[in-house]
Amino acid sequence: MGLAVGFLSLAVILGLSFHWSLVQASFRGNLTALLDQKRQERREVQFQGVRTLDLAKAYQIWQDKKALFVDARKAEEYQELHVQGAVNVPPEKWAELSSAKLMQMERTRELVVYCSQESCDDALKLAKKLKAAGFTRVMAFTGGFRAWDEAGYPADTGR
Repeated sequence: MGLAVGFLSLAVILGLSFHWSLVQASFRGNLTALLDQKRQERREVQFQGVRTLDLAKAYQIWQDKKALFVDARKAEEYQELHVQGAVNVPPEKWAELSSAKLMQMERTRELVVYCSQESCDDALKLAKKLKAAGFTRVMAFTGGFRAWDEAGYPADTGR
């Protein structure tokens, strides 16, 4: 019993020391901001070269009918509600991306990829795959469908 308590105490001490900056940020009430900053830093490295859009720019592009919107969410979510005019390329289809109808399009077609919400990386992941597949004008709307829907922008159900 004494050995277990010793290991547990050591684990707690090591955990707190390793994550001390998070503990301090939490006490100051800045944890969410710090985690958002860390997410952004990771994304800049992991998805280097993928252009991102905010809600206002994505909506402007949609209004101008300049791009095809690509929904990177699961098929069930897409069928429930999606950006009006969007096509769905769910995560389970990414491995066989070469057989998707999207791949028959002109590689210079402007594409705006989105997923569920700001904390979701699926839009960035699919945008990166589409760029690797030769699409030259791919952007990721990082606010996600949640921001689109909350803004009251046009959405559609079904296919």
